[in-house]
Amino acid sequence: MRLLATNVVFYKKPKDIMAYSEFLADRVRQRLRQANVTEEKKMMGGLIFMVNEKMCVGIDIDKKTQQDRLMVRVGKLPYEELLKKAGSRQMDFTGKPMRGFLFIDPEGFDTEEDLDFWIERALEFNQQL
Repeated sequence: MRLLATNVVFYKKPKDIMAYSEFLADRVRQRLRQANVTEEKKMMGGLIFMVNEKMCVGIDIDKKTQQDRLMVRVGKLPYEELLKKAGSRQMDFTGKPMRGFLFIDPEGFDTEEDLDFWIERALEFNQQL
């Protein structure tokens, strides 16, 4: 089953606009209920979920495609293998790839099983930190 975001939340701050899908945020929150989510931070143009006080998962809207985007922190060891998964690509919003972090496009997290996979990878790495 493919799920599509229906509402986007825009937060205006001086000099920038933060946008993300509240629908996707709720899907991520459901999966992080048992984790030690210490904070949700509006940053990097979206929403970041901190687990055990460390960046774990984030969501935003890709400025180029205007589609939802998931950011997962998976570490450097499984990085190359996870890049081969559907929807997965290097996280490069600064213009330089950040090894250990991945962007996941909608085709990689639209199904519940796919989103579960990515959240589990991020939580596994978070426990190693």
